[in-house]
Amino acid sequence: MGDNTDEFNYESLETVAEFIRSKIPFSPKLLIICGTGMAGIPEVLDNPIVLNYNEIPTFPLSTVQGHAGKLVFGTLNGVKIVCMKGRFHYFEGYSIKTITKPIRIMKLLGVKAMFATNAAGSLNPKFQVGDIMVLRDHLNMLSFGGENPLRGPNDSRFGERFTPMNKAYDRQLIKIAHEVAKDIGLADNCHEGVFAIVSGPNYESVAEARALSILGADTVGMSTVPEVLVARHCGMAVFAFSFITNRCIVSYEENDEPNHRNILNVADQRSEKVKEFVCKIIEKSQERWL
Repeated sequence: MGDNTDEFNYESLETVAEFIRSKIPFSPKLLIICGTGMAGIPEVLDNPIVLNYNEIPTFPLSTVQGHAGKLVFGTLNGVKIVCMKGRFHYFEGYSIKTITKPIRIMKLLGVKAMFATNAAGSLNPKFQVGDIMVLRDHLNMLSFGGENPLRGPNDSRFGERFTPMNKAYDRQLIKIAHEVAKDIGLADNCHEGVFAIVSGPNYESVAEARALSILGADTVGMSTVPEVLVARHCGMAVFAFSFITNRCIVSYEENDEPNHRNILNVADQRSEKVKEFVCKIIEKSQERWL
């Protein structure tokens, strides 16, 4: 799964985008990345058109349970949307550029904004399993180790070389998210905070969880941030939230331990509420994407 540099240049990505354009009747304006256990979100789209990842030339393939590996195009409240049912993770063996390749393709298709969802572990003792945390900021632990999708030659047709991240997450959309949470009875279960990305696939050790908490992280997961970096580089508005599926273990005395099956079960139990949350945010912000 190493990099072929030509695969990521503007012309190669435009070829992939042109293939996708030939299969769809419109240019999507909003991308929704469906995290672990959130594959039901595309069900709300009108007149859906499905493209399997393996039908798209050079497109990566999902290998994780809960990630179907499909692009679903459709509309919701008049907004032209593409959903990624399945994302790509560093722990799958993909390079950081491969993980984020679809975001640049979406930019070429006309996408103006990205909504990203993920399943995450809670480091904040005030957050409960089943809660939602809207991302205000992130800790990019992969970047601390030198893995950044913006590293390397910059093509200004996508964006400027040095991309600020102090306003990575759209404040207007965060405000709308809190309003929606109140409207649908989730006010007490919707928080705002900092998400930390780690490489995985192992869950955090007690010492690692404690360290991330000291650094200011409220939740931790294995995705989202690379896509956010590239989306912002491409000039997209970004909204993201974590669905809290487990508590991080911060004590050596605890006997509990996280596992993927339980995480999927928790995500499935709250999938309808999460779907409603996303749909209402789109409805309240639709004028920006029409």
